[in-house]
Amino acid sequence: MPLNERDRIEILMMIGVGDRMRTQQEVCRLFHEMHPDREPVSQSTVSRIERKYRELGHVRDAPRQGRPKINENVQQDVILSALENPHCTVRQVSRDLNIGKSSVSNIFKKVKYHPYRVRLIHELAEDDFDRRTEFCEYMMDHNNQNNGFIANILFSDEATFFLNGHVNRQNTRYWSQENPHWMQEYHTQHPQKVNVWAGIDPDRNRMPQISLRALGKDGET
Repeated sequence: MPLNERDRIEILMMIGVGDRMRTQQEVCRLFHEMHPDREPVSQSTVSRIERKYRELGHVRDAPRQGRPKINENVQQDVILSALENPHCTVRQVSRDLNIGKSSVSNIFKKVKYHPYRVRLIHELAEDDFDRRTEFCEYMMDHNNQNNGFIANILFSDEATFFLNGHVNRQNTRYWSQENPHWMQEYHTQHPQKVNVWAGIDPDRNRMPQISLRALGKDGET
């Protein structure tokens, strides 16, 4: 347990003055006798306390270095910014409140606010739900008839990169303590975009195939 200012003053009194000064070893033993439930002090600790008093005239702790702590009013302002605009960025809050970005991030982390990203989902038509059921039944029937049916499927996926300022999931956030399950429907075809398609084959001897297409207005290549 570290020594507080009162403990240091007590050690100075044990050292004494003039002809009645005790040795460092005697001070350590006396301090331990008076505080048997605490960790014994070392002779080097007694020496540092005595030297600090002779040089500075006190045994107080020096002011701590580093940035001052953010007061509660600033913390409340940061939280209110997120409540009023859950889509705000750390940079925006930092600029509006004139505090560092790291301070804003630390406050959000302290109150357990997480920047959730928007989840993009395909727009579903009324008949899509029945089609999903029909497809599942079709796959189950063929797999029951042929155990190797799944191994002959080329699994693929694609990603669309919009060139006209459409939603960018990397720069869009929703600050909240709980996941808001934020979703946004989008169409499969938009003007000025790039589609990246990749397929993975179960056959390890064949490399995955990647296709890149640039689509313009009305889905024209």
